[in-house]
Amino acid sequence: MISRTRDDSYNLRIFLLMLISLILVGLIGVRLFVLQVFSYDYYSSLARSQHQLSKELVPRRGEVFISDRYSQHPYPVVVNINEPLLSVDPQQITNALELAKYLATALEMDVKYVLEKISDTSRKYVVVAKQVPEDKAKEISEMGFSGVYFEDQIFQTYPEANLASQVLGFVAFDQDKRSGRYGIERYFDEDLAGIPGFLQTETGLRLGLTVSSDGEEKVVPARDGLDLVLTMDRAIQYKVEEVLKKTVDTHSAKSGSVIVLDPKTGAVLAMANYPSFDPNQFNLEEDAGVYSNKSIQEAYEPGSVMKPITMASSLEEGAVTPDMTFDDPGFVTLEKFTIRNSENKKYGTVTMTQVLEESINTGAIFVEQQLGHDKFEKYMENFGFGESTDITLPFEAPGDISNLYRGGDLYPATISYGQGMTATPLQLVSAYAVIANGGKLYKPYIVDRVIDGEGNIEKTEPEVVREVISPRTASTLGAMIVSVVEHGHGKRAGVPGYFIAGKTGTAQVASSDRVGYDPNKTIGSFIGFGPIDNPVFTMIVKIDEPQGVRFAESTAAPAFAEIAQFILNYYQIPASRGPAQN
Repeated sequence: MISRTRDDSYNLRIFLLMLISLILVGLIGVRLFVLQVFSYDYYSSLARSQHQLSKELVPRRGEVFISDRYSQHPYPVVVNINEPLLSVDPQQITNALELAKYLATALEMDVKYVLEKISDTSRKYVVVAKQVPEDKAKEISEMGFSGVYFEDQIFQTYPEANLASQVLGFVAFDQDKRSGRYGIERYFDEDLAGIPGFLQTETGLRLGLTVSSDGEEKVVPARDGLDLVLTMDRAIQYKVEEVLKKTVDTHSAKSGSVIVLDPKTGAVLAMANYPSFDPNQFNLEEDAGVYSNKSIQEAYEPGSVMKPITMASSLEEGAVTPDMTFDDPGFVTLEKFTIRNSENKKYGTVTMTQVLEESINTGAIFVEQQLGHDKFEKYMENFGFGESTDITLPFEAPGDISNLYRGGDLYPATISYGQGMTATPLQLVSAYAVIANGGKLYKPYIVDRVIDGEGNIEKTEPEVVREVISPRTASTLGAMIVSVVEHGHGKRAGVPGYFIAGKTGTAQVASSDRVGYDPNKTIGSFIGFGPIDNPVFTMIVKIDEPQGVRFAESTAAPAFAEIAQFILNYYQIPASRGPAQN
């Protein structure tokens, strides 16, 4: 009885074991079926990927050039250079301390930092230094250290250092990716960067050879970035930056900006801001504000440089003439506010030309009132105020003329002489170019041509935005602001031997609490063009918060004159009159 029970128990265990084995075999069979049939594509792809090598083909970043009037070839201002990246495989290093000491000395690095980097044997790839000069990379390679490697890394260098730094911008790392920051480098980042390609191959099992399943590599070539040639003239840009720096430093000013345009096309011949910076060492700047291109990013209340715009609008509509007179009482009261002339002066009976010569606030208000608010609003818009110019540079400010739309008489009055509104230097110089070229508003542009990797060239054509005033009005107003330089507050902007047209503007600066204006801060501007019979340039000089002087005729006007004289000589334009006639 006991023996039979034991046999039954033994047979049961055998049965259960066989049942479990059958179940396991069945599960394995089902799993194999699923893998081979339903998941075939997935695992086939996974297997291929383990034998497949993919390498990104990095495109060449486009370079940037500027020209001058007399050179056949443009000058590079943004250039690609190879500065290798140094990496190590800590598992292959035989003497970490010796290597650390050598690298620290060669690359002027801290030996403890290097030793810590190269001693991490849990990793096979450690970056020790980026942008290693090629001569140093060659020297280190020749030492024959095991586990030390160099990878080609293309970086941008700026051979002209500070020249046009805010226009060009720079390229910097954003985590592991390098991209353009500020200026041309940012606006055209995608065009300059190009499009990466890739190389895809498969590794064979014998000797690590690389082959593909069909015997060919799969290659999608990289598309190199576009090269840009700017409209800026190298010689004019250098002179502008020299004079601007001297003017800002002489008057202990906060900053300054200069723009020179070709009035017949809208091409930017020079654009400068000071203080500037060296894009090769942008990371050394403590104040990131120095990267900003204030010529287009900073709108300000321009002051009396707006008076010729008001005058042009009224001349075009026949509301005033140059010889029309106005009796100046020295003040105007509007909506319980009293507006006075600078230094509380009273001029009596004056012509419209004298309104500009003496920069009379009440006279500008009279001119606007003769025109009417609705028409004044239309002309302000037509001259390009209140909207960006759409120049191909980042962060352009549109300015603000919204006070014109609030109704009433006060804001049209203050805007007639340049307060209660804001504009950028680029908007202002573009508006004066309308007067210089006979009445057309051109879209300003800074890229002359784009060149692709195959040498194909796409040239920028000048673009007329609209016709603002007639050639006759432009000629009449031009003569009136020549008189400003000849007889008015713009005398120090004159150039011996030439008739120069232009207007000063001394603007107040809003208080830090945004209530009223700071009596100790001004912004001096001069905008003009020349020579009057065939203008080759239109220029704005803006000096922010100069010390020890109050009016633009002492700061911006002399700087304008020095740059204007250089341009006229550089263009070899003969004088139209003797110096004694100035």
